[in-house]
Amino acid sequence: MASVTLKGSCLCGSVHYEVSGEPLRFYHCHCSRCRKASGTGHATNLMVKATGLSWSKGAALLRHHKVPEAERFTNQFCSQCGSALPRQVPATDMVVIPAGSLDSDISLTPQAHIFWDSRANWSCGSEVLPTFAEYPT
Repeated sequence: MASVTLKGSCLCGSVHYEVSGEPLRFYHCHCSRCRKASGTGHATNLMVKATGLSWSKGAALLRHHKVPEAERFTNQFCSQCGSALPRQVPATDMVVIPAGSLDSDISLTPQAHIFWDSRANWSCGSEVLPTFAEYPT
């Protein structure tokens, strides 16, 4: 894939970032760690072979939590609003970008659901669900 430059931010707008690199993977992850970190049924993460991750605003507000027993799982977030933000994967040149933090449009679509066997029984399934433009009445 071709290199991209993506911009994103947290919910409160206190932290902004830019990442450049080659998109490698784009997954909906259903593992228990991603569910807990996102507070949802899955996390949607874009993995980029990064040539650059820079914080254009609010870098001092970044906090992270490394799960002690996990080899690679770290959660990085804004200390003001708690929004998940990109994180460098130690010992690699890969950055994991929580897709919901992106402000840039991307032309990619998720490639797969991963850790499907770990998914919560109430989480999204493979069936087609109804959609609504606004809150249903």
